[in-house]
Amino acid sequence: MTKKRALISVSDKTGVVTFAKGLVEQGIEIISTGGTKAVLEEAGIPTVSIEEVTGFPEMMDGRVKTLHPKIHGGLLGRRDLSAHIKAMESHGIQPIDFVCVNLYPFKETILKDGVTAAEAIENIDIGGPSMLRSAAKNHAFVTAVVDPKDYERVLVELREAGETTFVTRQQLAAKVFRHTAAYDALIAEYLTDLVDEKEPESLTLTYDLKQTLRYGENSHQQAAFYQDALPVSFSIASAKQLHGKELSYNNIKDADAAIRISREFEQPAVVAVKHMNPCGIGIGETIDEAYHYAYTADPVSIFGGIIVLNREVNAQIAEKMHKLFLEIIIAPSFSKEGFEILSSKKNLRLMTLDFSNKNQAIKDEKVSVLGGLLIQNQDLVEEAAENWQVVTKRQPTVDELTALEFAWKAVKHVKSNGIVVANSHRTLGIGAGQMNRVGSVQIAIDQAGTMINDAVLASDAFFPMGDSVEYAGKCGVKAIVQPGGSIKDQESIEMADKYDIAMVFTEIRHFRH
Repeated sequence: MTKKRALISVSDKTGVVTFAKGLVEQGIEIISTGGTKAVLEEAGIPTVSIEEVTGFPEMMDGRVKTLHPKIHGGLLGRRDLSAHIKAMESHGIQPIDFVCVNLYPFKETILKDGVTAAEAIENIDIGGPSMLRSAAKNHAFVTAVVDPKDYERVLVELREAGETTFVTRQQLAAKVFRHTAAYDALIAEYLTDLVDEKEPESLTLTYDLKQTLRYGENSHQQAAFYQDALPVSFSIASAKQLHGKELSYNNIKDADAAIRISREFEQPAVVAVKHMNPCGIGIGETIDEAYHYAYTADPVSIFGGIIVLNREVNAQIAEKMHKLFLEIIIAPSFSKEGFEILSSKKNLRLMTLDFSNKNQAIKDEKVSVLGGLLIQNQDLVEEAAENWQVVTKRQPTVDELTALEFAWKAVKHVKSNGIVVANSHRTLGIGAGQMNRVGSVQIAIDQAGTMINDAVLASDAFFPMGDSVEYAGKCGVKAIVQPGGSIKDQESIEMADKYDIAMVFTEIRHFRH
């Protein structure tokens, strides 16, 4: 009986010596290359070089070494077909029964600062994926191992039965093809970005499992959280959880919404989110002041919400938040006292996030639909109030213009039809997700209550007619910001003039569905 052989060639050498020793103990001969061979021999493990198998030297700086019929014939040859066995015998090809390979560190290379295209391309593995794919295709006879986590599983089966089970080989083969597909997807993404291709004919995406979730939006739905294979540091996926129970599906979506809103502000800001919509946004000279404004914006809806602060959580704010039922608090850091106060709540999730990277290059956002995927760049258009057009007889005052700028930043994060009533430092009322715009206006103004006096109003899209402006004017709104662009803009302008409202057009819409 021919002695079984294993080909081992790994970039990540974690656990490889133990694994190789275990194979040798089962009478398996080891074929190896380069650095892996040196590591194994230093550990006293006898190996056969690739050159001895192929009769051909490595060349071109190691680019060509395993791409040879004596390697791939040994991997792909079917042991149950006489024609394959005959071909192997006539060409001096010995079967290879195990392949333990992991790939050149392409991902790690492109994540380095200042990496050149030449360095990235040199770290594209060719031979490794080829051997893995050959072995995985022929998994009826060959065990393909790409993940060090699977070493022990293989060794246990060998010790117990002298071979791996078909189910194990099948599962490992599936992992190989997932691994090589993800590897190729990163290469495709890198090269596509390199040539600035905006709409490639095929979209290749890859994500890494971050956590399995207890359930999805509802308890009867299964769910999992995957992180971009090239992590975005300013994201809920990269936030570090310091305390509290595991995040849920809805927690993650709400936290993502809150983080996006917080990106709008440089000054101390606090954002409270409930069901993907802001329920309170406050800015101030200090983070304590910003928190006060965010909380008083809607002290009812904040119950069970998520709060993001763009400054450290101190003891004073912690004491106030401790009195509330909250799901998550995210901040750049927590003071020692602040953390001690909040961590006394067993289930409250406390998370830190690197706000220094909030302006990093942002990837396109992707939304699944039945049978497909929508992709667009994020709504990060640069806007300046000096480019807005005043369309009414009355000009906004300096204070009104400051409030309009704040409200405009807030409304772009409200689900359409989105309306925000605000002053210069906090939201006063928010109308979200209504099927008609005047309905959202009524909700936002009703929520603002007596604070409507001297307030301003922002609308994420144009008013289709003058009824919304009329309602706002009757209730005391003093200034409005909206994109404009309706065929009935003049009706809204005349209604604003009737109620002495200053109204500006931005010519930019901010729908958020």
